[in-house]
Formats: sequence, C-alpha cells, structure tokens
Amino acid sequence: MPEDTPRPGLRMGVLGCADIAVRRILPAIVEHQAVRLVAVASRDGARSARLAARFGCAAVTGYRALLDRDDIDAVYVPLPPGMHHEWVAEALTAGKHVLVEKPLSTTYEQSAELVEMADRLGLALTENFMFLHHSQHAAVRDLARDEIGELRVFSSSFGVPPPHPSSFRHDARLGGGALLDVGVYPLRAAQLHLAGELDVLGACLRVDEATGVDVAGSALLSTRTGVTAQLDFGFQHSYRSAYALWGSRGRISVPRAFTPPREHRPVVRLEQQDRTTEVTLAADHQVGNALDAFTAAALSGTGRAALGEALLRQALLVEQVRKAARVVSL
Repeated sequence: MPEDTPRPGLRMGVLGCADIAVRRILPAIVEHQAVRLVAVASRDGARSARLAARFGCAAVTGYRALLDRDDIDAVYVPLPPGMHHEWVAEALTAGKHVLVEKPLSTTYEQSAELVEMADRLGLALTENFMFLHHSQHAAVRDLARDEIGELRVFSSSFGVPPPHPSSFRHDARLGGGALLDVGVYPLRAAQLHLAGELDVLGACLRVDEATGVDVAGSALLSTRTGVTAQLDFGFQHSYRSAYALWGSRGRISVPRAFTPPREHRPVVRLEQQDRTTEVTLAADHQVGNALDAFTAAALSGTGRAALGEALLRQALLVEQVRKAARVVSL
C-alpha cells in the first residue's frame, strides 16, 4: 500500500492530552494495524498542535470540534473523571464509539445512563482497564485451579506516591480521590477472580479535609458463599500494584498486577505447605491487547453486551463502597 494511502480500520480521535494518553495510549494507537489516529483535541490549540506533530495526526482546538468531524469513527477519552459523563454522552450522540479511561463516570446513575445510550445507539462503550487484557491473569487462573485448592481469600492493593498538588486527583469537582483513581483496580480485579455477585461488607475512606477528597481506603467484600476480598488503595503510599489468591492448599501472589511494562516477564509466587515456587510468565502488551478488544467491539460488535454488564457491575460496587465507608478526616 502506498505510504500516502490512509490505513484502513478504525479511525480514531482523542479528547484531551492527559499524561496517560501521551505515555501509553497514543503510541499504541499509532503502531496498531487496525486503528488509525486521525486527530487529537485540546482546549489549548498550541498543546494539541504539539501533540499532533509528535504523533503524526491533525490538531483540533476544542472537544466538540473533534466530535463534529466525519472522518472519525471512535474516540478515546482520557479527561478527568468529573468530565467523563458530559463528553462520553456528547461522543455517543455524535455517533462515535468510545474508549474511556476508568472510571466511566463518578456515579452509578451516570454510568447507567451512558450504558443505556450506547446500547440504544448501537455503539461500543469500553472502560479502559488495560490490565484485564494481559495474559498473566489467565495463566494465574489456570495455576490457581491446579495448585491452590478451594479459594478462600482474594486480596489486592494498589497504592502510589502522592500526585502533584495541581493534579485533578485532589479536586472533588473533577472527580478526584483515591477510590476513583486507584481503588477501582482492586475492585475490578476481585470481579475477575471471584465468581458471582459481590457484597460490600464494610469500608473505610481517609479524607483530606483541605481538599475534600479521599486519599486512601480499604474495603471488605464477600461472595454469597463467604469467599472474601480484602482490598486496599491510596495515593499516600509507596508504589504497590498486586493481588493474591489464597486457597485451601496454597497461595499465589502477583506482584505486578496492574501496570506491567510491555517487555516485563511477570514472576508469580506459588506458596504451598512444603515449597515455594516462582513461575515466570510471558511478556505481553496489555495496551495493544486492550485496543484489539475495543476495535473488535467497535467494528464487529464483539462482546458489547458483556461490556455493558461489566461497566454497570463495576459502577455499582464503587458506589456501594462509598456508601458503606466510614469516613476518617485527616
């Protein structure tokens, strides 16, 4: 195919110039064989121009101007969570498939509205939990089935050092807070490994009085059969991104659960009564795999109903944790 011939596939635009877009998503879009980056939008024209020059696409000033383009099939939305509902709704109304950074929105009610809208309009709507698309988790499930017996406890932690003071994560109006930023990962991982519905038995959120946002928290969940999930999260911590499955005959721990680099070969630890084994798994490109899944949902409708169900289940659990939480002011 001549170099000046547009590559076929999903034509994609980006609403916003967030750090995660620049570091992880835009490079993956550019190299993806079934996705073509058409344009990137910012409210700051100079900023979108710099990013567009770097990634070889058009620069657009203003999010609505990008949505008005008829050469875009889908958009990626890395805006702060408090802006997701408005701009995901605008994108769906404009007939675009949507890949949105987690969380889909800041409330269950808003998420349910967006899921219904996407279903009614026949569009793909996906929350960008990239870790779900790494092959290590399927390998861990197989290992757990064969080696640890009956699952008793799932535990998971995701903590990061304090964000920069100017970050939206400290701004309640923009959907800041640790629960929506990092707490959603252990919640989603619990759903990946525990069958059936999960009940929130209790939770605690530590809130910074100066900003009004939660900066750390914990939650205890249970399946209907009594398997528990012990979850911890926050951004007052040294970095930790892990989960473990503890069963009747052993325990598996996954130390790089949520953000393994593309070239990283995960090493999981299997502890049994008389031995400890480290198992090295294959490296995988979870960002590219996530784009594969989104492209399939957008172009062929693959898995759209399941995506909607997962979005609603996740949003409900987040809301239940918030409602159940004891709030401790700092």
